Amino acid sequence: MSSHEAPEAEMLPGLRAAVDDARAKAAATRRRKAAAWQPAETDPVARVLVDIALAHLDRPFDYAVPVSMAESAVPGARVKVRFAGQDVDGYVVERAGSTDHTGTLQPLRRVVSPERVLAPEIAELSETIARRYAGARSDVLRLAVPPRHAATEKVASTPAPQAPALGAPTTWSEVAHADAFLGHLGTGKSPRAVWAAAPGDDWPAMVAEAVAMTYASGRGALVCVPDRRDVARVDAALSHLLGEGHHVCLTADGGPAARYRDFLAVSRGARRIVVGTRSAAFAPVHDLGLVVLWDDGDDLHAEPRAPYPHTREVLLLRAGQQGTAALLGGVARTPEAQQLVATGWAHELAVPREVLRRRARVEVVPAEDRSVGTRVPRAAYDAIRNGLATGPVLVQTPRAGYAASLACDTCRSPARCPVCTGPLVVDGPAVPPHCRWCGHVEPAWACPTCGGHGLRAPVRGEARTAEELGRMFPGTTVRSSSGDRVVDRVGASADLVVATVGAEPVADEGYAAVVVLDTWLSLARDDLRVAEEALRRWFNAAVLVRPGGHVVAVGDPAHPALQALVRWDPAGFARREAHERSQAHLPPAARLATVTGDLGALDDVLHLLDLPDGAEVLGPVPADDEHRVLLRVPRSSGEALSRSLGDLQRVRSARKLDPVRIQVDPLTI
Repeated sequence: MSSHEAPEAEMLPGLRAAVDDARAKAAATRRRKAAAWQPAETDPVARVLVDIALAHLDRPFDYAVPVSMAESAVPGARVKVRFAGQDVDGYVVERAGSTDHTGTLQPLRRVVSPERVLAPEIAELSETIARRYAGARSDVLRLAVPPRHAATEKVASTPAPQAPALGAPTTWSEVAHADAFLGHLGTGKSPRAVWAAAPGDDWPAMVAEAVAMTYASGRGALVCVPDRRDVARVDAALSHLLGEGHHVCLTADGGPAARYRDFLAVSRGARRIVVGTRSAAFAPVHDLGLVVLWDDGDDLHAEPRAPYPHTREVLLLRAGQQGTAALLGGVARTPEAQQLVATGWAHELAVPREVLRRRARVEVVPAEDRSVGTRVPRAAYDAIRNGLATGPVLVQTPRAGYAASLACDTCRSPARCPVCTGPLVVDGPAVPPHCRWCGHVEPAWACPTCGGHGLRAPVRGEARTAEELGRMFPGTTVRSSSGDRVVDRVGASADLVVATVGAEPVADEGYAAVVVLDTWLSLARDDLRVAEEALRRWFNAAVLVRPGGHVVAVGDPAHPALQALVRWDPAGFARREAHERSQAHLPPAARLATVTGDLGALDDVLHLLDLPDGAEVLGPVPADDEHRVLLRVPRSSGEALSRSLGDLQRVRSARKLDPVRIQVDPLTI
C-alpha cells in the first residue's frame, strides 16, 4: 500500500460510522415525531383514495388526522400518506369520527394543499366510471383532476359578473319542440334531448342559447366538443351572447398553469359554464343543470388512456347521477344516440322535412370511369362552377398528401419499395417516389410483375386534388386545408377550398356548394362503424353549405349511407344501423369487452373469469404482437360483465399475474 492510500483507508471506517450515526438520529427523530402527534378532536379519521393503480387496493384507506392538520385536511384536499413503505399521493374523500380498522392508524404525512380539488360528486362519478369500465379509480382521477400548479393556486379566482338579461331564443325557431325544451331549461327543469342539426344551423350559437337558458335559471352548464376548433367556436358564441367572464375553456392548449387556473375557477364556483374536450366531462361545475355533447360519433371522444371511458357515457352517467338536463347534438346520429330516443330516455329535436328541402339540395352522382383520369363527374363540375359564381365552394377528399398510394400504370399492381416492401408515395408533382416506411427514394422504379415503369395514383390526396382543380378552374384561388395546415375560417370570396375530413374550414356566409369526392374510399375500411363514420364525415361537410346551397357526393347512389345523405335522414340511418346490429348481436344491442395480452395471460383470464349467463367468448385471435379475446353479452347483462371483469382485475392484481389490457365497449373491434 502506498503512503497516500493509507490515510484514506483509515478514514473509511470513520466515515461509515458517522453516516450510521446520522441515520440512527434521523430514525429516532421520526419516531419521536410520530409518538408526539395528537389526533384531531373532531373527525380524527380521514378516508383517503391513494394514487396507486392496483385493482385489489382500489378503495379508500383510513388515516389518522393530526391536530396540526385538522383544519387543512378537508374532503377534496391533496395529501401525502405512508403506503407500503413509501410516501404516495392521495385525496381525502371523507372525514369521520371512527374507523373499522382494528389496529393503530397511521397519521397523514402532510397536507399538500387544502384546496378542495376533488368535489364529492366527481369522487362518486369516478367510482361509477371505474366500475363501468372495469378500471381503477386512480386512473379515472388522473383524467378528472389536473396536476397541481402551486403558484396558480395562491391566486384568487375573480367572481363572474352578473348575468345579462337575455331575450327569447332565436336560433332554434325552426326546430320542432325546441321551445318546450328551452322553456324547461329556463324554469329549472331537466329535459333530455337528442338533436339533429341541419344545413344553415349555427350550432355553436344554438348551444350557447341552451346554456344561457340554463344559466338564467341559476344553474351551471357543461359543454363537451371533439377538438379545439369546436371549443373556439362555442367560446366565441358564448362570449357574444353572455359577454366575457362567465365561462372558461378547459383545454390543454394554454399550458398547465392556465388549465389549472381555469379548473380552480370552476371548482371554487367563480365560473359555472365550462366548454372543453373530453377531459372537461369531469369538471366540478357548481349547481350543474345541463350537460351538452356535440358530435358523439367523433372518435376523439374516446379516451385513449385507461380505463378508456367515452365522453358520451361519462356525461350520461353524470346526468343520471346529478339529475341534470342533457343535450346530445350532431349533424349525424349514432345508433347509441338513437337508442336513447327509442327507449324514451330522450326526446328528438329536428328540423321538419319541408324546412330541410328548402335549405339544401343534395344529390349523389356516380363516378365516371376512373381509367380516363378524372374524378369529377359532369354534375359535380357544374356544381363547382355554378357555386363559384356566388361564393366559396368546398371540396372534401378523404386523404391528405399528394399521391397517398401508387400502382403500376400497366398492370395496376401496388408499387412497393425494393428495400423494405413498404408502399411508395409521392409528395409533389416534381418529387420522385419514396417509401412511406423507410424513406428510401426510388427514382427509377420498375414493376416486378410486368416490368413497366409508369406509375399511377389510384388514391389521390388533397394536394393532388387541389392541383387538378386548379387546372380545371384557371384563375380561381384554390386553398388547401389538412393535417398541420388546417384553415379555420374562410371569407365570402369565390375561393375553391379543398379539405380533408375534419379539416373543413367554416365559411363566414356558408359555402355556395359542397362536393364530396371518393366516397368509395371512406366506405372501403374494414370496421364495424364504417358506414356510420362515412355518413358522419359527409354530413359534417354538407352542413357547411349556405341555405339554398347545393351538395353533390360522388359515389354509388344505391348505397344506403349515400341514400341517407340524399334524404338528409340521419335518424332513419341510425335506426337501420341499430336494427342490423341487433340482429348480429353487436352494440348497442349487446355489450362487448376485449382482453388483450399474451396467450399465457389470456389463458389465465379465461380460467379465472366468472362470466354472466349468456356470455360468448370469441377468440383468442392475433392482434398486432399480442392476442385478443372478445367477450359479448346481451345489453341487459352489461353491468354483470363489468362487475366480472372488475373482480378479475382484483384477483390478477393480488396474485401479480402478467398484465392484460381490458377495454369495455371499445369504439372499434
